[in-house]
Amino acid sequence: MRILMVSDVYFPRVNGVSTSIQTFRKELEKLGHEVYLIAPQYEQCQEQEHRLFRVESRGVPGDPEDRMMKYGKILSLTPTIEKLNIDLVHIQTPFVAHYAGMRIARELFLPVIATYHTLFEEYLFHYIPWLPRIFLRWCARQFSRKQCQQLDGIITPSSIIAGLLGEYGVTTQSVTIPTGIELGKFAKGNGENFRERFMISSDKQILLNVSRVAFEKSIDRLFEMLRMTLIKVPKAHLVVAGEGPAKASLMKQVKGMGLSDHVTFVGYLDRNSELVDCYHAADLFVFSSLTETQGLVLLEAMASGIPVVSVAAMGTKEVLRNGLGAKITDGTANDFSAKVVEVLGDKSLHSNLSQAAITYAAEWNPRKLAKKMAGYYDDIRVGQPPRVAP
Repeated sequence: MRILMVSDVYFPRVNGVSTSIQTFRKELEKLGHEVYLIAPQYEQCQEQEHRLFRVESRGVPGDPEDRMMKYGKILSLTPTIEKLNIDLVHIQTPFVAHYAGMRIARELFLPVIATYHTLFEEYLFHYIPWLPRIFLRWCARQFSRKQCQQLDGIITPSSIIAGLLGEYGVTTQSVTIPTGIELGKFAKGNGENFRERFMISSDKQILLNVSRVAFEKSIDRLFEMLRMTLIKVPKAHLVVAGEGPAKASLMKQVKGMGLSDHVTFVGYLDRNSELVDCYHAADLFVFSSLTETQGLVLLEAMASGIPVVSVAAMGTKEVLRNGLGAKITDGTANDFSAKVVEVLGDKSLHSNLSQAAITYAAEWNPRKLAKKMAGYYDDIRVGQPPRVAP
């Protein structure tokens, strides 16, 4: 098959959507499919990736990480796309990519599906706090329902998200296909190099969080946990890897809590080298987000052999299994800290969780999930006629 993916984000912009796209493209190509991608042009783009169309884009006000593709520039690719004999359009994000992807699909009489990566009803409040939360949730649900109803099929990273879309009133058929993890990619790293680079001494016990540094990720919950943990584990040190709009606010909060000597913000890390080293420098992975549709970083940590202490909410409920490389916390500072102290203080428990983490992560086989994706593509192509332009 020849698939056209369309996304408002892709590397070098680091997030779960970029990782999911890259993983599925790689595995689908190995299965013999051709996967093309339309994505924004970033200033720091240097690569000449195969079957990738970079589209001229502009900055997003208040969000320096992201780019907004120019709608007309995407549509100008339609004649080129037509010559590729594409079989299906797969939209990855709900902004310009959605509307341009729908337009291309309709003009070329192609079936179109989308992956519902982001739980918007839990995000808007953090960016428009002056409007009532119940109103913003209603707006997000209406927006998502309208877009999903335009599609021929939907992929959700977890069954919980599929159920939520049903509550929205979405009737479009859906299938749950999470993103897999390349176990070998995270098997080896140089933790000493990471510690030296960021001047974190070898006696420090690193609690690692890898995430977009955004308000909806609830990273601030980790600070009170850390303060309590330091009472019993004075060498505990929190590392936050990632960038985002909440970084300045979180750094200010850390300073105000007197934790500046115990927290390091390391920014973006190259996924193929620096991030792997970062994982291997850590003693424990800590995660507090309540809005994940899957939580890929949890699997990355486990693939690196790092025990996880995390809340289990939304999509992470289907990733985490208590005792299989992870300890699940209710999210309160007391319980979070207690579980962190328990794992750090028991070498045997830490070792057992580490081994179990690697074994469990191996179950999330990207090839198997790519085959499921290809099967769904076939079902959509055969079982449902494509929508046509009005």
